Amino acid sequence: MGYTEFTIEGRNAVIEAFRAGKPIDKIFILDGCQDGPVSTIKREAKKKNVMIKYVTKERLDQISETGKHQGVIAYSAAYEYAELEDIFDKAREKGEAPFVIILDNIEDPHNLGAIIRTANLAGAHGVIIPKNRAVGLTATVARTSAGALNFTPVVKVTNISKTIQELKDRGLWFVCADMGGTQMYKLNLKGPIGLVIGNEGDGVSRLVRENCDMIASIPMKGDIDSLNASVAAGVLAYEIVRQRLM
Repeated sequence: MGYTEFTIEGRNAVIEAFRAGKPIDKIFILDGCQDGPVSTIKREAKKKNVMIKYVTKERLDQISETGKHQGVIAYSAAYEYAELEDIFDKAREKGEAPFVIILDNIEDPHNLGAIIRTANLAGAHGVIIPKNRAVGLTATVARTSAGALNFTPVVKVTNISKTIQELKDRGLWFVCADMGGTQMYKLNLKGPIGLVIGNEGDGVSRLVRENCDMIASIPMKGDIDSLNASVAAGVLAYEIVRQRLM
């Protein structure tokens, strides 16, 4: 799985990149620029939750590689998504029962990057993310994953519930993180397993939760009621690691 970051320069090039569905991470726009093409770029960026930074001409000239930026430079990430089969291949290669982390609409690129990093360190064989309403493999994700993106397969699927069903047919059990579940230490998390982590605000969606075999809660001792999604993923992933080592 390769990963490189590159710049897209010029108004039309950036508009075309958006229309082609390229994953744009952030855009630098000349401060005060208001014309038609720039408005189009701003609209597309808003639709896709892309960060816009307004900068001086000097700053644009500095980061430009072509010298033809026309007041607009976008950063994009190029990467390859894996296939479900790659996850099973990885498990077979290591002689281990498959261990997958499924993310139900994670929207923060820092969370996604951190979870991919944890997945790699905890020995998960892959991460599955949805195509819609969630962050993809942007440059920020790649940076936050600290290189793990090069080793841990990330698969993009259209329907998380359907994918869980498919994986159940292949022998996996599913556990999702939810406040109202059984304390994680009381669950048997050995064998082929999928760990489902929900959205930062709403948690795991009802339909996905109904498809899970177990619901695990993390004991909370503090005065606030929830952990950051990437921390929750780490805590549960390492309970799975602990049970596998026993």
